[in-house]
Amino acid sequence: MKRLSLNLLSAACIITGVVAGLTTASAQDKYPSRPIKVLVPYAPGGATDITARIVGDEFQKITGQGFVVINKPGANGQLAIDELINSAPDGYTVMVGNVTTNTIAPVLYKGKWPFDYAKSVVAVTNLVDVPAFLVATTANNFPVQTVPELIDFSKKNPGKVNYGTVGAGSYPHFDGAYLAKKAGIDMRALPNKNGASGVIQDLLRGDVQVAFLNTGSSAGQVQAGKFRAIAVVNNTRLEDFPNVPTMKEAGYPDVGTIAWNGMFAHAGTPKPVLDALYTAVTKALNSPEGQAKIKKQNYIVATSKSAADAQQWLTSELKKWESIVKEVNLDLTQ
Repeated sequence: MKRLSLNLLSAACIITGVVAGLTTASAQDKYPSRPIKVLVPYAPGGATDITARIVGDEFQKITGQGFVVINKPGANGQLAIDELINSAPDGYTVMVGNVTTNTIAPVLYKGKWPFDYAKSVVAVTNLVDVPAFLVATTANNFPVQTVPELIDFSKKNPGKVNYGTVGAGSYPHFDGAYLAKKAGIDMRALPNKNGASGVIQDLLRGDVQVAFLNTGSSAGQVQAGKFRAIAVVNNTRLEDFPNVPTMKEAGYPDVGTIAWNGMFAHAGTPKPVLDALYTAVTKALNSPEGQAKIKKQNYIVATSKSAADAQQWLTSELKKWESIVKEVNLDLTQ
C-alpha cells in the first residue's frame, strides 16, 4: 500500500508538471509575448516612419509589448525587405513600407533582386492612405504659385526646374515624370537618398524647385511659408487646406499618387500569428487616440478587412503598378 501510494503521488506530480508545462508553453505561445522589431525602409521623419511610430505607440498600450522601429533606408526598400525575409517567420520582425518599396520597386526590379518578393513577403494590412502636396519652394524667390504657372515657367526656362524625389523609381519620381510628360515640359529629377527629410532640405535650400511630398512631412513647411502647396493629390480638397486645389482641378486628374503605408511580414508566418498581428495593429490604428494622431498628419485610416483581404490588396497593387511602369518609361539611372 505504501509503494502504491508513492507511485500514485509520483504520477500526480508528473501530471501536475505536465499541466504546468503546457500552461507555461501556452502562455509563451500567446502572441505577442515579446517586443516586435519593425523595419522602416526610410530615414526618420517621413510618412512611413511617422505611421509606424503612431501605430507603435497605440500597439504597446493594447498589447503591453514594445514596437521597436528600426530605420533601414536604401535601395528602394530592398535592404529592409531582405532583412525581413531572412528573419524568423514568427511575427516578431515585420516591415512598415509604402507604395514605392512594396509595389513599385518589386515590379521595377523583378528578377534582379536576390529573392522572389511575391513568394517571400505577405501583407498584414494596409494602414493609411497618404495624400500629397505638389509643393514649390519659396527659396531664391522662385515665383511659381499655381500649377499653370509652373508649366509656363518650365516652358520658358527649359531644364531649369528640378523636382525632388526620394530615389529613382519612387512614386514621387513617377509623379514628376508623368506631370512633365503630360504637360510637355522639361523638368529634371533630383533624387535624395535621405528620403522625404532630404527632399525637404533640398527645397529649403532651393536646389530643388518643386516636389510631390506627402502632407505629413510637408504641411508644416507650407504653414510656415517655406513651401507653397500648389496642388494636392487627393480625391477632394483637404479640410485644413481648403484653398489648395486638387490635381484634377488643376487640369491633371491622372497625375499623382495617393500613397499608402502598409504592414508586411515574412510569407512563412503562421496564419494564427498573422491574424493576431492584424487584430492588434488595426485595433491600435482605429483607437480614438490612433485616429486623432493620423488625422493630425492629414492621413486617412484605411485598414484592410482582414489579413487575407490585405494579401488580395497587395496582389492588385502589384498588377496596377506593372501597367503604370510600362506606360511611364523612367530613366532609373538618375
